[in-house]
Amino acid sequence: MTSSTSTSDAAQPIWRPSAQRLAAANLTGFRSRAEARWKVALPDYDALWRWSVDHRGRFWLSVWEEAGIVGDGPGRTVLADGDRMPGARFFPEAKLNYAENLLRKRDDGDALVFWGEDRVKRRMSHAELYDLVSRLAAAMRAMGVKPGDRVAGFVPNMPETIAATLATASIGAIWSSCSPDFGAQGVLDRFGQIEPKLLFTADGYLYGGKSFDSLARVAEFLPKLPSVERVVVLPYAGGGALPAKAVTLADFVAPHQAGEIRFERLPFNHPLFIMYSSGTTGVPKCIVHGAGGTLIQHLKEHRLHSDIREGTRMFYFTTCGWMMWNWLVTGLASGATLLLYDGSPFHPTGNILFDFAAAERCEFFGTSAKFIDACNKAGLKPIETHDLKALRTIASTGSPLLPEGFDYVYSHIKKDLCLSSISGGTDIVSCFVLGNPTGPVWRGEIQARGLGMGVEVWNDEGKPVVEEKGELVCTRPFPSMPVGFWNDPDGAKYRKAYFERFPNIWCHGDYAEITRHGGMIIYGRSDAVLNPGGVRIGTAEIYRQVEQLPEVVESIVIGQDWDGDVRVVLFVRLKEGLTLDDALADRIKRQIRANTTPRHVPARILQVTDIPRTKSGKITELAVRDMVHGRAIKNKEALANPEALELYRDRKELRE
Repeated sequence: MTSSTSTSDAAQPIWRPSAQRLAAANLTGFRSRAEARWKVALPDYDALWRWSVDHRGRFWLSVWEEAGIVGDGPGRTVLADGDRMPGARFFPEAKLNYAENLLRKRDDGDALVFWGEDRVKRRMSHAELYDLVSRLAAAMRAMGVKPGDRVAGFVPNMPETIAATLATASIGAIWSSCSPDFGAQGVLDRFGQIEPKLLFTADGYLYGGKSFDSLARVAEFLPKLPSVERVVVLPYAGGGALPAKAVTLADFVAPHQAGEIRFERLPFNHPLFIMYSSGTTGVPKCIVHGAGGTLIQHLKEHRLHSDIREGTRMFYFTTCGWMMWNWLVTGLASGATLLLYDGSPFHPTGNILFDFAAAERCEFFGTSAKFIDACNKAGLKPIETHDLKALRTIASTGSPLLPEGFDYVYSHIKKDLCLSSISGGTDIVSCFVLGNPTGPVWRGEIQARGLGMGVEVWNDEGKPVVEEKGELVCTRPFPSMPVGFWNDPDGAKYRKAYFERFPNIWCHGDYAEITRHGGMIIYGRSDAVLNPGGVRIGTAEIYRQVEQLPEVVESIVIGQDWDGDVRVVLFVRLKEGLTLDDALADRIKRQIRANTTPRHVPARILQVTDIPRTKSGKITELAVRDMVHGRAIKNKEALANPEALELYRDRKELRE
C-alpha cells in the first residue's frame, strides 16, 4: 500500500476543516482528554504525534480505554521490552477476542450493505450478522475447528465472507483469504503453505457483467490441499457442480440454531490473520498478524485518523486478497455500517461506485489512486451528477496519488471533504502515514504520520532527514507488527525482511520525503527506484508528468542495465486508436524535462497495449524489469494479467 507523490505546489492548503467539523472530530476530543488525563500540553497534531511516540504506553492505553475494547485487560503492563524491534510485547497480560469486539451491536440497523455490480443488492442487519456468525461458529466447532487451526477463503467481498471470518475469529482459529480471480497455482502458493482445515468459497463471482464459476477452479486445486476436510459453498453468482468435500452454506449451518456466541478470549498476540506478500519475486511470504494488534491499530486509524464513529457508512473498494479488506472489516468495531462492493468498478458505467455512494449515503469512501486517475481520464464529474452531500472523507491508497488527482477530487467529486492519501502495507495490516481530519490537506501530500508510529525518513547514512528523500523507517515498535511469518520458527525470514538494513529499526522499503508541513510524499518502492548515473529517482516522479498528457492512459518505468550504467525506459499505454510517434515521444520527454531534471528523461519510450499488475491493482515494475533483462519471472500467478508480460520480452528497441 503506497500513496501520494511530488512536492506540494501550492502556497496554501487545498482544504481545511471548518470550525464546526474541527470541534466535532473524534481526534479533537481524544487530544483534549489526553491533555487532562496525562497533564500534558498538546496544542496541535504535531505535539500529539510526538507525545504518542515518546509515551507509547500511555498513548496505547488511552486508545484501548477510549475505544472500550472488550476483553480481560488491559492489565498492568502496556508495553514490555519496548526497546526491542522485533521483540516488544504490547498488553502482555491482556486477553481478548477480535470478533467479540466487532459484534457488540445486535440491532436491526444495517451492518452490511452489498452490491454485486448492478445485479445483486442485499442488506444484513447487525442482528442477522450476529446470528449467522453464531451458526457458522457452532458448525465449525462441530467439525473440530479449534484455536490455531487455519480457515481459508477463496471468496468475493460479500456479507457471508465477513460472517465466516468472524466465526473463525470467535473460535481463535486463523483466517486467510484470497480473491476468486486467482489461478489454481496462485491459490496453492498461498494456502498450500498454511494447510487450512476448512475452505470457504462462493459458487462464482461477477466481473464486467459476466459470471465466473469458482467451483471448477476449486475442483482443480483442492486435490493438492489434502489438509482441507470440508468446503463450504456460499451462494452468489451460480456455479457448477459441488466439488469433493463440499456442502452448501445452508446445509453446513442447518443443524445449528442461532444463539449466544462463545468467544474464546486469547492472548493479545494470538494469530488472527495470515496475509501474503505480493509474490511477484517468488513464493509469497505468509505474514501472521495478531488479534490484539490488528484490532487496536485499526480502531486508532478508524476513529482518530478517519473520524469513523457509531453509524458511519463506510466503503472501501477492495477484494479479499488485499489488506484494505481486513482494514474495512474492523470498521464494525466502531459501530460503522460497511458498504461492500464486488466486481468491476466500471460496470456497467464508470459511475457505479458513485451510484452506490449516493444511494447509501456513504460518508467514508475508500478507493485506489488508479481509480481516481481513471475517473479523471474518463471525464467523470460526480459533483454534477450525484448527490454526495453525506460524503466527508475520501481515502486513496494502492499507489501514489498524484497532485493532479487531488485537483480532480476537489474540482469534480466534492469540494468540502478530507482527502486522505494513506500508505502502509500488508506487512503491518495498517498504515504508517494517513489522514488527519483536524488538519489541512496540502496538494500532493499525505497529511500526517500515524499516531504512535515513530515514522522517519533516513538517508543512506542512517540519519533522519526532512525535505530530503530517503528510506521510510519506523524507529519504535507498534502493536500491529507481524507476530511472525508462517513456517519461520527462528524468525530469520522476518528479521531479514524488515530489520536487515538498519538493526532494530523497521525499514519499510518506500522511497519517501517528510515535507515542511509535517506530511509525507512517497516516490515509489525503494527496490524500483531508478538510478541513472548514481542519481536516485522515484518512479512516481515520472508518472506524475507522463500521465498528465491526455493521450497517455497509464505508464510504467524501469531502469535497464546498459553500458555499465542504468538507462530509464518508459512504457506507455495510449488511448485506443493512438500510436506512439516521434512527435508524441518528444512531447513526453519535454514534459518530463521541463518539470523534473534531465536525468528523469527516458532514454527509450515504447508503446504497449497492457501493463502487468498484481491482484490488488498495483503495477509491477520489478516483473517488467526482470522480463526486459531476460530473467525468469518467479511467480506469474501473483499477477492479474500475466499475459501482459509478453509485451516486454526481448524488445528489439531495447537491444540498441
